[in-house]
Amino acid sequence: MSTAPSVHAAHTTGPLDPGTVLVADTLLRADGTALPCPAAVLVEGEVRRRGGRTVRGPLRIGPPAGAPEGSGTGPAVLPGADAGAAAFGAAACDERGSDAARAAVEAWSAVCGRPRELLLATPRSFCAGVDRAVEIVERALEQRGAPVHVRKQIVHNRHVVADLEQRGAVFVDELDAVPDGATVVFSAHGVSPAVREEAGRRGLDVIDATCPLVTKVHSEARRFAARGDTVVLVGHAGHEEVEGTLGEAPGRTVLVQTPEEAARLRVEDPERVSYLTQTTLAVDEAAEVVEALRARFPSLRGPGSDDICYATTNRQDALVRVAGRADLVLVVGSDNSSNSLRLVELARRHGARAHLVDDARDIRPAWLDGVSAIGLTAGASAPHHLVEEAVDALAGLGPVTVSEHGTVRETVTFTLPLQVRSP
Repeated sequence: MSTAPSVHAAHTTGPLDPGTVLVADTLLRADGTALPCPAAVLVEGEVRRRGGRTVRGPLRIGPPAGAPEGSGTGPAVLPGADAGAAAFGAAACDERGSDAARAAVEAWSAVCGRPRELLLATPRSFCAGVDRAVEIVERALEQRGAPVHVRKQIVHNRHVVADLEQRGAVFVDELDAVPDGATVVFSAHGVSPAVREEAGRRGLDVIDATCPLVTKVHSEARRFAARGDTVVLVGHAGHEEVEGTLGEAPGRTVLVQTPEEAARLRVEDPERVSYLTQTTLAVDEAAEVVEALRARFPSLRGPGSDDICYATTNRQDALVRVAGRADLVLVVGSDNSSNSLRLVELARRHGARAHLVDDARDIRPAWLDGVSAIGLTAGASAPHHLVEEAVDALAGLGPVTVSEHGTVRETVTFTLPLQVRSP
């Protein structure tokens, strides 16, 4: 579908900085009517990928004559499904931004207007552990005032971290960046005993936001090591949860990442081996590693209940339901989120083209070429509103049918620490 003819455009908030592209989230007609542009976020992302700077805001459209000072080169408006209503507009830019704006709208025009089905995997987005961790930081800020220091990212999501930073949270890599006696929150991924001991020596006011399911794994590591076992932790090197668990019994715990590593593993006593798993692994891949461990050590013992958390399992099960029906799967989540990355890998193993997107701006027009069914989910640390934004943006490209796919309704909640509970 080609773009509509250019007409006069005026950025309603005044002149733009040179080279900046206004991506309209609302088009204001001369008769006073306002047309929402739900897919503006898509063209904004494409403009940025093409090197343009962007702002979002309303755009006034009218006849070309008498253009006021500060108006742009004219909008490139993409008609939406609503009989002439604009799905999005990009305009109000000088010549330095016009190439990026024009190319972005043309790219999205090429995939606009085709009916599509959106298959939403359920459940998706925040789990109970993430909800709890975010609420802990929010309450600490409300009760104690800014700044509140947080060791590492409270959860692995760029949007969550940025929002809390705006409210006064200060994220640090290590405790040496926290002033003596200050409040510090431990992230949902947990910490090693060495970190707790350092916080105690420095007199820091600690609020522990470790997910209770991670705390369970830490407890198992101590218990298995205390009975004389070599503890094999199945997980990904460098992940904060893994680092914390390894620190519980560093002299008796080894990390294994693949079935091949499991098959080569040598231990002090092959009859005394136990295993644990990182809580955010892909269920099927973790099972392959455990199977290899069991083949290597027939007396292998494990936890009484699965270490991979309920939320990770539920999101993977729901995604399997849609991956086989989708031409494309989009997983909303940040690239340091283990459970989000596992969802992308899982979708690909089930035959779908799949991509991780931090938000709707990361969706690329080429991905939608020839696509009629899109699976959509989000990692356990991704806010739900980012999924809603993606749904609205894709609906701005043309007619969509939205359906939910999943059988589990999550009702798990975790109690807040005493330090931040309401009096």
